[in-house]
Order: sequence, then structure tokens, then C-alpha cells
Amino acid sequence: MRLLKKFVGAALVLGGAAAIAGWFLSAPVRVDAATLAELGPGDAARGKRIFYAGGCTSCHAKPGSQGDARLRLVGGLELKTPFGSFVPPNISQDTRDGIGAWSVEDLANAMLKGVSPSGEHLYPAFPYASYARMKPADIADLYAFLKTLPAVAGKAPANSLAFPFNVRRGLGLWKLLYLSDQPVVSFPDGTPDPVLTGRYLVEGPGHCGECHTPRDLAGGTSKSQWLAGAAAAEGSGIVPNITSGEGGIADWSEADIANYLETGFTPDFDTVGGAMVDVQRNMAVLTLEDRSAIAAYLKAVPPHPNGYPARKKPAS
Repeated sequence: MRLLKKFVGAALVLGGAAAIAGWFLSAPVRVDAATLAELGPGDAARGKRIFYAGGCTSCHAKPGSQGDARLRLVGGLELKTPFGSFVPPNISQDTRDGIGAWSVEDLANAMLKGVSPSGEHLYPAFPYASYARMKPADIADLYAFLKTLPAVAGKAPANSLAFPFNVRRGLGLWKLLYLSDQPVVSFPDGTPDPVLTGRYLVEGPGHCGECHTPRDLAGGTSKSQWLAGAAAAEGSGIVPNITSGEGGIADWSEADIANYLETGFTPDFDTVGGAMVDVQRNMAVLTLEDRSAIAAYLKAVPPHPNGYPARKKPAS
């Protein structure tokens, strides 16, 4: 009995120590002063490029919006995941329901560290795991462009998450595993600038890997299968492999990719579909140089076979 009491006591002490360590390790971490100093004044014209590269309208405009309504960033798209349903919030300039009262430092903390102005962890359905690779000056430019958009009243519906995923503090431990400002794909010295520009656009503001890469059990992207395709977050269906591996885009040239991003037409004259319709619409706003850079990067990334299970053929 005495030995059992000692064992239980030791277990309680170790458990308490682990809980305290977990509490400190999971604390939200804000952007440091040196990074904030790089924000600069911001330029709305440059920020428009980042806005469309980031596809902000795809998640934060009301689903089905067309024309100027796509700039009314009221939120509302439902993203269904194994962890629950996430709903992108209102990020219009409304000071009560949106982010009109945010400072540029607030936006930087949200995008680079996944931390809200009140100091809470944000859920990574907001793809800060990709935005963490962005240049602070680009975030300042984006902030300046967002300031030119309309304020729209109304809160988006709340997320629907079960325990323990509704406990935000645990996201601090998730960030230790998955939040990094380092590029996913390394290239040797002397790599052409278009490939590096494409890497920045795809891995950073474009956050293409968030949808096109399979996820592990903890919900982080599987870097060993980068851009190999995955199950769609919105529900049924798949997001295709965009590497040159089996099942991917090996037969597409850089010109084919750039043209697809501009026009929505594949090399065999099929048309863009699903959630990619809105993404392609955003890509069409970018310059030819940016679309070509994205294409150059996609042709340079390591090839992978499809990262999602093959569809079963119907019984005959």
C-alpha cells in the first residue's frame, strides 16, 4: 500500500509538472518588435496584389457573391473538417462586427502568429501556417488595401466545434509543430527569380498548400506530400495533385498553368470547377509575371503521387 501511495504521488507530481509546462508552452506568442519595425507605412496599390494572391474573397465574401459584392467581406462560408465546422468571420472595415478597429500590428499578429488582438489563439482554418512565411511589408500593404474596402455590418455564424477542439489554448502546442516562417521547398543558390517569386506566392499569401496538401491526424499539412492533392475542406470531393507526379500536372507546361490561372481553361479545353472557380478568378487579377512565376514554381517542386485515396470504380 505504501508503495502504491508513492507511485500515485509521483504520478500526480509529474502530471502537475506536465500541465504547468504545457500551459506555458501553449501561450500565445506575438510578433517581435524587430518584425513589427519592418511593416512600414503600407501601400494600397501593392496591397491589392497581395489581397488577390491571398484569395481573401474566396472565404470572406458571402458565398455566391459576384462583381463588387465580392469585396464585401462579411464572411459566412462553412468549412467542414474532421475537427468541426469553421466559418470565416467578417473582415470588413466595420468596427464592431469586422476588423475596422484593428491596427496594422493586429493584422500582423493574426497573419504571422495566429493571435487575435485580444491575445487568443486563432484557429488555423485561417491559414496563418502559410501566412507566417509572408514579408511584413506585404502585410502592411494588405492592411492599406483592406482600408479601402467597405464596412459591412453583421457577424458570421460561429464555429461549431466539439471538445477538446473548442479549447483554443491547445493550439499553442499545435503551433510548435506546424508554424514556421521557413520555405517548404528548398532550392539551390542560383535558382531563377521566377521560381523563387512563385514559391513566395504559393507557399505564403497564396496558401495553396492548405488545400492541395494532405493533412496528418493533428490537422497539419504533410510536407512530405506537398501539393499532392487532398480531400476538399468544404465537404465531399478532392483537391487535385498539382505536382508533376503520377496523377498530377506532369503533362502541363508552364504556359499551360499560367493560361489556366488567367482563363480557367485546362490544356484539353476543360474548364475550372468547384472551389477553384473563385481562386482562378483571383489569380486572373494578378500580372502575367506573377502567374508565370507560380507556374515556374509548380514545375520545380518535387513530384508526388496523388495524396488522396483513389476513387473506387462502381460495380459493374
